Amino acid sequence: MTDVLRSIALALLAATLLAATPTAPPPAPATGEQILDAVRAANNKVVVVNVWATWCIPCREEFPDLLRLRRDYQDRGLKLLLVSGDFAGERGQAAAFLSEQGVDFPTYIKTGDDMQFINTFDPKWSGALPATFIYDGQGRLRHALLGKSSYAQFEAKVLDVLQQPSGG
Repeated sequence: MTDVLRSIALALLAATLLAATPTAPPPAPATGEQILDAVRAANNKVVVVNVWATWCIPCREEFPDLLRLRRDYQDRGLKLLLVSGDFAGERGQAAAFLSEQGVDFPTYIKTGDDMQFINTFDPKWSGALPATFIYDGQGRLRHALLGKSSYAQFEAKVLDVLQQPSGG
């Protein structure tokens, strides 16, 4: 009986250790245009693009709300695309942060010219982070949330897009 309990305890410990160390896929380098291509190819009702960075405290603060939004609305057609604004040399830090947050889906890291990247999303955007862009199923920009946002703000904008008739 003791050997059985010991085996069960070791199995539970191993499972706990494996579950406690999720490994996010490393962010893939992408230009703004490549991100928009991913938005258009998503075939979802709503696509949320969040541009963040590891050094950006408001980005880190809103991150759990974005992941909660994904969990709550992915079955209703939401896709979340996370784009790190970190420099290419900080890709490891970005990947570590994503792993800490439990991200287990593909993400991106910005490449190319900063102004071209910014203008690809919204010429009115200063480039300040965080920035969240919400697109409809046809890849049209419907909302831009510039600065730190709350779950309620994200949800209201996503619901606005989800409640629109298809094609409209």
